[in-house]
Amino acid sequence: MLKPRFVAWMVPLGLMILGAGAASGQTYPTKPVRIVTAPAGAGNDFVARVIAQGLSGSLGQQLVVDNRPAGIVGELVAKAPADGYTLLAIGSVLWLTPLLQDGVAYDPVKDFSPISVTGRSVNLLVVHPSVAANSVREFIALAKSKPGVLNYAAGGTGASNHLAAELFKSMAGVDLVRISYKGSGPAVNDLVSGQVQVMFPTTAAGLPHVRSGRLRALGVTSLQPSALAPGLPTVAESGVPGYESVVMYALFAPAKTPAPIVNRLHAELAQFLKSPGATERFFNAGIEVVASSPRELATAMASEMTRMGKLIKDARLRVP
Repeated sequence: MLKPRFVAWMVPLGLMILGAGAASGQTYPTKPVRIVTAPAGAGNDFVARVIAQGLSGSLGQQLVVDNRPAGIVGELVAKAPADGYTLLAIGSVLWLTPLLQDGVAYDPVKDFSPISVTGRSVNLLVVHPSVAANSVREFIALAKSKPGVLNYAAGGTGASNHLAAELFKSMAGVDLVRISYKGSGPAVNDLVSGQVQVMFPTTAAGLPHVRSGRLRALGVTSLQPSALAPGLPTVAESGVPGYESVVMYALFAPAKTPAPIVNRLHAELAQFLKSPGATERFFNAGIEVVASSPRELATAMASEMTRMGKLIKDARLRVP
């Protein structure tokens, strides 16, 4: 047992530590904050820049976006000091990459402190107009009548359009042949020209061609209808119950970042994401604003890793 005199000495020390922790959240930040993200031009970079602009005023310090090669951003932030001055703005790739390839130098669960989900983007199930299907059910019936005949376009292994298609194949029980491309741009171009029959592009990449009549949209990949694709039914309600494939964007700090700092960042971010300006900027870029608590982000990650991990294992999807 602890001696009474030792306990008496420890109590005020504990209160001092707690007080210091609370103060760290109130005084933070006292210098610029770095937000590490993937190379400029992609969704992660866009989200990082909107957040940096939105929080610089409320936090009283400049938030600077630091673009790094996609393969090192997770490791870089995982090894950064846990002081709140290095953050990570990234999407689902953070927790899906370790499932797709070996040798990833970070643990998505142990090496980061979740702050909040910031948004999500959804994909569309679209077909070339020559495909004799006007609904998800009709497409499934067509694909089952011609196993291994219909081709789907996809970017790199693990890209959202690739995983959405593989999940659809698995849950709908259809045999579609993957045609790989270096990016979604060339893939969409070949779909529009009729070189391939089906794809799961993002709304930003697919909707302009749907509106022009060059592609036909059959469904959206979110579990609930999406404002990004108004009037379009979900794949889940159109013949594949439970189907969901979305990209989440989120903000993290290194593991063991003091709770008062995480809570301060979460509170400021949640307030910013409620603003009409944030909602409009995200929406115009094909992203729906979605906020969460740190615990909700951690839970969503765990659920996604379990669900997509099974798909990745069963389909033997690997990144060299």
